[in-house]
Amino acid sequence: MDVAEYTVKYTDACVKRGAHTILSNVNLAVGKGQMVYLTGAVGTGKTSLLKTIYGELPCTGREVEVLGQDMRHMGTRKLPALRRKMGIVFQDFQLLHDRDVQANLDFVLRATGWNKRKEREERVSEVLELVGLRQHARKRTYELSGGEQQRVCIARALLNKPSIILADEPTGNLDSENGELTMALLDEARRQYHATVIVSTHNTLWPDYFPGDVYCCEGGHLTLQPAPENN
Repeated sequence: MDVAEYTVKYTDACVKRGAHTILSNVNLAVGKGQMVYLTGAVGTGKTSLLKTIYGELPCTGREVEVLGQDMRHMGTRKLPALRRKMGIVFQDFQLLHDRDVQANLDFVLRATGWNKRKEREERVSEVLELVGLRQHARKRTYELSGGEQQRVCIARALLNKPSIILADEPTGNLDSENGELTMALLDEARRQYHATVIVSTHNTLWPDYFPGDVYCCEGGHLTLQPAPENN
């Protein structure tokens, strides 16, 4: 794959929190439109690795690039522009419960430079239609089920038509039906926007339904798992 086709490229990278090394010798190469899974037990570095991609945690190494930007020298002033090209889906949703779904999404658009009200309204309507929640636009987020709240989070992540979607345990708090719907929406977003989707998960069955590369965080290392053999 041509270097320009990579959205995330880590070579011999190291993820630290303070003086503590979480992952070392990380080699990760993710292409445009690719689905990638990060698996492993709790506390093995999945979330920390995701945080290095959107600049929440530092990362060192021979090569640490995200969307063509060298994250080793990424200043805080440049981070907002990079993050606008990403959509992040949090396990705990991080929605604003004092306002309705429409206002939650409008808040993000205003914060990222959408100055025209009509354009914001049209974009909110588009993403809510995609996740099947257009009829709930005027509901407060606390009135929604867990599965519906997660779909609002996906809609929020898609607002700026991201090049990368990062999902941290997006199905961890959901039943199997809503979990599968969540993964289907992420996979649809991957196809529609030709976006890279990186999912941290404990559910090792998702790659069977929504194929992608599987990496395992274990013992301070990240290992690409062998592709399953076709029967």
